[in-house]
Amino acid sequence: MEASVILPILKKKLAFLSGGKDRRSGLILTIPLCLEQTNMDELSVTLDYLLSIPSEKCKARGFTVIVDGRKSQWNVVKTVVVMLQNVVPAEVSLVCVVKPDEFWDKKVTHFCFWKEKDRLGFEVILVSANKLTRYIEPCQLTEDFGGSLTYDHMDWLNKRLVFEKFTKESTSLLDELALINNGSDKGNQEKERSVDLNFLPSVDPETVLQTGHELLSELQQRRFNGSDGGVSWSPMDDELLAQPQVMKLLDSLREQYTRYQEVCRQRSKRTQLEEIQQKVMQVVNWLEGPGSEQLRAQWGIGDSIRASQALQQKHEEIESQHSEWFAVYVELNQQIAALLNAGDEEDLVELKSLQQQLSDVCYRQASQLEFRQNLLQAALEFHGVAQDLSQQLDGLLGMLCVDVAPADGASIQQTLKLLEEKLKSVDVGLQGLREKGQGLLDQISNQASWAYGKDVTIENKENVDHIQGVMEDMQLRKQRCEDMVDVRRLKMLQMVQLFKCEEDAAQAVEWLSELLDALLKTHIRLGDDAQETKVLLEKHRKFVDVAQSTYDYGRQLLQATVVLCQSLRCTSRSSGDTLPRLNRVWKQFTIASEERVHRLEMAIAFHSNAEKILQDCPEEPEAINDEEQFDEIEAVGKSLLDRLTVPVVYPDGTEQYFGSPSDMASTAEHIRDRMKLVSLKRQQLRHPEMVTTES
Repeated sequence: MEASVILPILKKKLAFLSGGKDRRSGLILTIPLCLEQTNMDELSVTLDYLLSIPSEKCKARGFTVIVDGRKSQWNVVKTVVVMLQNVVPAEVSLVCVVKPDEFWDKKVTHFCFWKEKDRLGFEVILVSANKLTRYIEPCQLTEDFGGSLTYDHMDWLNKRLVFEKFTKESTSLLDELALINNGSDKGNQEKERSVDLNFLPSVDPETVLQTGHELLSELQQRRFNGSDGGVSWSPMDDELLAQPQVMKLLDSLREQYTRYQEVCRQRSKRTQLEEIQQKVMQVVNWLEGPGSEQLRAQWGIGDSIRASQALQQKHEEIESQHSEWFAVYVELNQQIAALLNAGDEEDLVELKSLQQQLSDVCYRQASQLEFRQNLLQAALEFHGVAQDLSQQLDGLLGMLCVDVAPADGASIQQTLKLLEEKLKSVDVGLQGLREKGQGLLDQISNQASWAYGKDVTIENKENVDHIQGVMEDMQLRKQRCEDMVDVRRLKMLQMVQLFKCEEDAAQAVEWLSELLDALLKTHIRLGDDAQETKVLLEKHRKFVDVAQSTYDYGRQLLQATVVLCQSLRCTSRSSGDTLPRLNRVWKQFTIASEERVHRLEMAIAFHSNAEKILQDCPEEPEAINDEEQFDEIEAVGKSLLDRLTVPVVYPDGTEQYFGSPSDMASTAEHIRDRMKLVSLKRQQLRHPEMVTTES
């Protein structure tokens, strides 16, 4: 019977074992009767439970029963005493009925108990509370009977509940642990016939052990804590087998729990090892199965940037799936390393084999992923360079297809420079494409060495043909552009030469205009004598030669422009503008130059004749006296003076004078002075006497 089953009855305190003892060391059983009617069935149950607690040795010493009838009726007391015969007849040695102050009829009571003594089997005495010490020591009596023994029924009941719960749980736990431990030992020898090793105890061993230790500590503390006032006692002392039972159970629990912990450790190690084996095989099977199949299905490199990017995105998805398994690999590797560090020799070989197998598969798969990623990155860079080069070639071709219509030679030079820069950029791009293509081809050739465990010759051939085709196509396009650049370069150089010829021809016109202007504005002197005039005439002829050279140079340039225009199939502006200007200026210069020559020749004739007359030449008196000469000189002088006043008339009707009016006046004045001298000489020759008279 357990206290928890009859807890409501036990709380009524119908009877109790206070822990006190009589002089024979028998236990004292107290039955406190109250004013209310006592339920005999409940009292019987209570007595049965209390009498089941002591050991057989204790029971052999007999019980002293104190029936407290001070608050009850005699009939009830008598019923209780008779009931003791049926409940514990052999164990009861003395029944002390504590009578009230106003006692019942002595004769009746005494006669009844005396009459029933032999039939009851134990002695019954009526005693007042203050005389109980005649039979029981005061220290063994509770305070209710004037003793010093402390007893708390609810505290005893709570401790009893804890003790019984501990006893029940520990006993059940011991059976379960023994079953688990024995099953584990048998399982080590014959796993197939062993009990279920995953069976767990119904209660936590740590909790039960903690409860037992707390209970034992409480029992020991109550037992030896008697110095505060008398002897303190617990109903679960060593005589009631409380402490020995708890200690024995704790020892057994510790022993079985230690074995159980070792079993759990071994079970955990085996379970962990099995889980690791299972996870390793999962990782290996996936990497060598679906993972490798994914890589085998991805062999292309794409034919454009967009295609390569799509393949890269697909590869990133594959890498993402692999990353999850690689994370499992890292975790498994750490677990295996921890088990290896634990140093269990029986599992070292298997663990190392699992670790090596897992590492080989994971590293091989990671290398394949990295190679594929590098290959796709190289393909993306190759297609990027190819696209840039294609755009450069398109731009260059577009520039070459547009007809050149520059405004001047500088713009042509700038356009030509831009064309050369674009061609150089194309050369650099093509060289970069070759380098990227060769690197990509090298990677593809290395792929054949392992290639995800299959022959990729056909797939590689397609990739190689594509790469080589792109490079050859770019080379052909570049060659076509180079040919067109050569033609355009020649055309542009011819255009530069055309503009140069036009500019130089225009410059020749400007120079010829400047020579004409210089002729009219600065070439005005006719000389003071014949010698000086001859020098001026010689200089004028050289000046005319320079002008002639300038004109011829301009004509040659204009002829060259005509040839270049025919070659370029364009219309030259020089033929319609510069050539008429050149001819017009040259015509004007020719007219002015001829006028200048005529004037200089007339001046030479004038000065030569005048000088002959004016010089004293006695050996030629006839010449000097020739009237015709004087008339000729005078006529030439007048003609010269008249010519100085006449402007140069151009074919278009325009007129132009040599020098300024003051310059012409100065020249004319000098001629007149010379004519005066000649006239004076003529008079002297005619009238010599006039000269003598004057002298």
